[in-house]
Amino acid sequence: MRPRSRLRAKEPGPTDPRVASSTWALASARQGADFAVDTAPPAYYTRWGNPTVRELEDVLADLEGGARALATGSGMGAIASAILTSVDRGDHVVAGSSLYTATTEIFTRLLPRFGIETTFVDPRRRGAWKESVRSDTRLVYVETPANPTMMITDLSEAVSAARSVGATTLADNTFASPVNQRPIEFGIDGVLHSATKYLGGHSDVVAGAVVTAKRGLFDRIWFVYKMLGPALGPFEAFLVRRGLKTLPLRMEVQSRTAQSLAEFLEDRRAVRVVHYPGLQSFPQHALARKQMNGFGAMLSFELNGGYRAGKRFVEAVDIATLAVSLGGTETLVQHPASMTHGPLTDQERRVSGISEGLVRVSVGLEDADDLIDDFDRAIRAASR
Repeated sequence: MRPRSRLRAKEPGPTDPRVASSTWALASARQGADFAVDTAPPAYYTRWGNPTVRELEDVLADLEGGARALATGSGMGAIASAILTSVDRGDHVVAGSSLYTATTEIFTRLLPRFGIETTFVDPRRRGAWKESVRSDTRLVYVETPANPTMMITDLSEAVSAARSVGATTLADNTFASPVNQRPIEFGIDGVLHSATKYLGGHSDVVAGAVVTAKRGLFDRIWFVYKMLGPALGPFEAFLVRRGLKTLPLRMEVQSRTAQSLAEFLEDRRAVRVVHYPGLQSFPQHALARKQMNGFGAMLSFELNGGYRAGKRFVEAVDIATLAVSLGGTETLVQHPASMTHGPLTDQERRVSGISEGLVRVSVGLEDADDLIDDFDRAIRAASR
């Protein structure tokens, strides 16, 4: 399951230029007519495709072990395109209960407009996926590890449930990255990324991607994407491609620091629980070891002081930065209950496992001891 050769590719040069053109000269009107009905031609119009973007897509497909990839202007551009491709009016969806906020809002705010019902399941409960699919289920959607609770989904179990009713499976692999997890190898049909995060890795680009196990699903997603228009620009594609060159190195260091930080937090009296798959105490540690190569650089923890303590902690850090997003070289902290998951109702947050004192951490490349000292000071400040 290790990423392969494309991460060792040379720097962009004459054979893989940054092509900034939005359109291309055509040899004939007939050629233009052919391109207009073609799927993802790379040199017709950049919303259809672009050579620089295609280079990134080919690398991402290789990393995830898929047939084709589609790069988009944001993670939600990829997620929305893939979800809307997979369902029709009146269909049923089964999804994990702990998801990125905007993904939850697609299932709870957007899809109901078209009579599409979603059943949310606790991915930690064995048999939950199989029990929840129905004859009209057309999509099984997983996010593993989940944002921000770090819940792990048994990919094989989710795939088996989906196949029993002929449903498509989509997996958000943003937290793990293809370095630590390759869902297609477990039978997942489409893998989603916010490429803004670990794939780009430097907090300087917004992008997304979907990688499909088979060409047929790619063609269907691309058709929806073409109409929605979440195209990725060639310069942004270059930035993500550049970030991929250091992905394994960054993930190795960040994951090692995350393990040290999680172990430190677990010993703090003011911390009620730490959510990190690499801890022996993590309830799904064995499953994480089974389907992941490493445990990643994301973790969350719950402070005993609840909402007030969570806010005070994120405002007290010095080396870490209070900010949304994740996956960059800097350590970021945020308080989901008051920030990213604030748009959800209290009930939706409870179902998602978002406690009042939960703090999410994206571990960067700072020195581990410096981060531990910073978190120690912030915990003391939050506990006063």
